[in-house]
Amino acid sequence: MSDHRFLDLPELLSPGDLIVLNETRVRAARIVGRRVGTGGRVELLLLERSEDGRWTALARPARRLRPGVVLEFDGLSATVETTPEVGVVEVTLDADDEEAAISKVGTMPLPPYFTGELADPGRYQTVYASTPGSAAAPTAGLHFTEDVFGRLDQRGVAIARVDLHVSLDTFRPMSVDDVEQHEMHSERCSVSDETREAIDSARDRGSKVVAIGTTVVRTLESFANGSGGVDSGTMDTDLFLRPGSDFQVVDALVTNFHLPKSTLLVLLAAFMGPGWRDAYRIALERGYRFLSFGDAMFAERYTG
Repeated sequence: MSDHRFLDLPELLSPGDLIVLNETRVRAARIVGRRVGTGGRVELLLLERSEDGRWTALARPARRLRPGVVLEFDGLSATVETTPEVGVVEVTLDADDEEAAISKVGTMPLPPYFTGELADPGRYQTVYASTPGSAAAPTAGLHFTEDVFGRLDQRGVAIARVDLHVSLDTFRPMSVDDVEQHEMHSERCSVSDETREAIDSARDRGSKVVAIGTTVVRTLESFANGSGGVDSGTMDTDLFLRPGSDFQVVDALVTNFHLPKSTLLVLLAAFMGPGWRDAYRIALERGYRFLSFGDAMFAERYTG
């Protein structure tokens, strides 16, 4: 194990290696308002919109929300459609252009452990964010700057993109002690024909496929075609990568340091094998910062 600055990433890769990014953009999906009739404060974190027009949302407080309750958010109203389960409800929004209304009244859904406000909300977006739809940032990508991309280009490292809308299970702690009993919430993801072809080309030249973040790992492994490559398309994935899972596509991973009892740490343990514990022990001893605005690690897939 060795210590580096993130600017050193190109030197850890070989010419011809392929980096894959998650180009999702965080939606300003945290909205704060009042319950009509009582005036009680309520906060929603809008996660995703289903085909029937309902939004899945984390509600706080959720205990007094029942189907039919109307919520007001500074000009935008929402009707509760389901009884809360573990703080999650479904709501319908009363707006002709829902995305525009959310953007007007919403704020950036920063992690719950973050206190205060960001002077620049763009600090919680990757520099390559493109497609709106996530409730949290793919935080491994926050380390990238134009300087890093310039160095990767000089090194001859190729770049491809996928899209996964970060939703509930990416940041929700597991509530069961047995990993096998955890049920993943699905997240919408897609792989383009260009990315499929880029991965095929990397395989042909014997180069590594490097995922930037656990969301990219989930996306690529969800689309794995059984021969080291991926299919293209769009799907809702509930893939839960845990010890014993077969990684078919991703050879190396850049990821931040995660909390215990999270699906992110379980994925890392599966990817790195037993060595993940030593990596985390050393990171703690050397003062590495954890979580969304913390440091990152580069790890290759454990092959036993």
